[in-house]
Amino acid sequence: MGESYTLLIRPQAKKKLQSLPRPDRFRIAEKLQQLGRNPDDAALDVKKLAGEPYFRLRVGSWRVIFERQDVVRIITVEKIKPRGDAYK
Repeated sequence: MGESYTLLIRPQAKKKLQSLPRPDRFRIAEKLQQLGRNPDDAALDVKKLAGEPYFRLRVGSWRVIFERQDVVRIITVEKIKPRGDAYK
C-alpha cells in the first residue's frame, strides 16, 4: 500500500460538508479519510472527469470533486455537491 495523501478541503467544500445532515456528513468524512489513506483504493467509487484535471468520488447521492497531485501527495477537495448538480 502506498503512502497516504494530505487532504486539503476548500472553504466552500468545508461549508457544504458542515451543512449536510449528520449521516451524510459522517459518510462523506469517512470516505475522505479512506481517499486520503489510499486514493487508488478499489473500494472507492472514483472516476476521472473527462477533459478536466479533477476526479469525482461518489458517496451515495453526493459527489466529491477533487484534484489529486501525486508528486506532492496532496488531494484537494474542491466541491461537495448533490449528484444532479455536481457537473455544472
